[in-house]
Amino acid sequence: MKTLKEMIMVAQNRPNKTIALACPEDHEVLQAVNEAVNLNLCDFILFGDETKINHIANEMNFTLKNCKVINALEKEGACIEAVKSVSSGQADVLMKGLVDTAIIMKKVLDKEVGLRTDSIISHVMVMQLPKFNDRLIFLSDGAMNIDPSVDDLKQITINAVNLARSLSISRPKVACISAIEKMNPKMPSTLKCHEIEQMQENHEIVHCDICGPLAIDLALDKNAAKTKNIKNPVAGNADILIVPYIEVANALYKGWMFGCENVKSAGIILGAKAPIVLTSRADSHETKLNSIALSVLMENKE
Repeated sequence: MKTLKEMIMVAQNRPNKTIALACPEDHEVLQAVNEAVNLNLCDFILFGDETKINHIANEMNFTLKNCKVINALEKEGACIEAVKSVSSGQADVLMKGLVDTAIIMKKVLDKEVGLRTDSIISHVMVMQLPKFNDRLIFLSDGAMNIDPSVDDLKQITINAVNLARSLSISRPKVACISAIEKMNPKMPSTLKCHEIEQMQENHEIVHCDICGPLAIDLALDKNAAKTKNIKNPVAGNADILIVPYIEVANALYKGWMFGCENVKSAGIILGAKAPIVLTSRADSHETKLNSIALSVLMENKE
């Protein structure tokens, strides 16, 4: 797949899933819900303040068809009930609405009713950047893992590769991002990146090609890679960007979204028992809709 519109079209042909949405009392969230239902992507169980939900729906002049509303006045209560509905099999996907990420993720990680597995939980943004219209760009991890170890980065990479493969990218090209292309003990990220590259060469990470460390320009732009004489096939062609620290992906994503024209995105959490749609509260309804479609294409962990 090369565009998020294409992703939505493929998702429309998949069997409908049910999404448990915690705290949907927001215009952008409910607009995404309405569009997803109209596109026949999925059904919803909405956990939140029923009065506020209905008020916003009335303001926007649409009915909440294919949506079951469960009244939950407190945000923590809405989150735990949404998580329970997924862990019990009533819903297939969890989605964050107008609530802090920390609140809903605390419920996801609950030992009794949560969605944790033995795998690391990581976040992936799927980006459509106008300059690179030949491919989607996968960015991880800018939301979950603050300072991942090399072993963490290995699993983050595997999660992202599996996601790309589920979107018909059979052998994604992975760039491990740093500021330079050579190992430097004074720049620990270069050492992390090199170790991840070695893991692919040793077949610990499969179904992909990996190069690292690579600066962001050399990962994405063929001319930049050519100028610096970087001949690795990943250089200039990267599908997946793996970052050494959360700040790198967070800054890249927000810089693209708020500093560039016509950038589109979707966000999802992987490594749990079920897909988790997680976008920023500042994200548009379009980003939320794209993320819903992305979750429809994911297979549940169990």
